[in-house]
Amino acid sequence: MSDNLPVTSDVAPSRARNLVVAVAAVVLAAAMFLGIRTQSAVPSLSELAASAVPFEEAQTNGKPTLLEFYANWCTSCQAMAADMAELRESYGDRVNFVMLNIDNNKWLPEMLTYRVEGIPHFVYSGADGSPIAVAIGEQPRQILSENLDALIAQAPLPHQQNFGRLSAIEGDAVSRQSAVNDDPRAHGSAVVN
Repeated sequence: MSDNLPVTSDVAPSRARNLVVAVAAVVLAAAMFLGIRTQSAVPSLSELAASAVPFEEAQTNGKPTLLEFYANWCTSCQAMAADMAELRESYGDRVNFVMLNIDNNKWLPEMLTYRVEGIPHFVYSGADGSPIAVAIGEQPRQILSENLDALIAQAPLPHQQNFGRLSAIEGDAVSRQSAVNDDPRAHGSAVVN
């Protein structure tokens, strides 16, 4: 019986330790779940592009436009997705938000017209569709917001030719486009916006 006494006294601390470990595991699991849920609230570039104003419509609907050249693989574009969604929410009734995926051959003429050499590449256009200013690379939300306010007011944009961190586009546009089309993930011409 005396052999059982030390064992019984060791059981209580190990049960308490097991309870602490179990509670910690539950708290960590809940934190991970909530963290993953919070991260998924940020829209993807594909989701933003799917709900963007079509380029052709933006050229004729009489509203100023913020045109963004992007790619799904662009880390700077991804970093700006949440800000772009918020700006669209605030300004979408007064400004066209257009997104053109540089990996889609359809937009090659526009890439050449606007001299897209790095992304994200933003073009601010007036209500008549004429380009006013360009910003290349990752842009702070405040700068975009101030430019949009000026664009709506038909005033000079306070931040023209603003260059931030960008993702370089490798190779010339034509050879890069053929490489994208050869990529089995591109599904031929099924790549949209």
